[in-house]
Amino acid sequence: MESTTYALPATPKQIAYARALALRNQTLLPWEVQQDRRSLSAWIDAQAKMNLGAQDSRPTSKQVAFAERLARIKRRAVPDECFRDKGLMSKWIDGNK
Repeated sequence: MESTTYALPATPKQIAYARALALRNQTLLPWEVQQDRRSLSAWIDAQAKMNLGAQDSRPTSKQVAFAERLARIKRRAVPDECFRDKGLMSKWIDGNK
């Protein structure tokens, strides 16, 4: 009795999601990964986690609105780099309350 395991093909939904992640992360989706449901699932998990930190680094719209309100009151400009980094925006707000 020979025990062989068969790889299940990836579903169309998996492939569509993987392509969207590849586009978002600006990476290639390997052909070999698309052939097996398990390996595609592992690739999707890795790609979904990869860029989460980058998306969260920009300040929220509430932070920006509050900083702009403070800037008007203090008659100052919010530095451009604060609009690119949530931590910098938070420090600028704390320093100008």
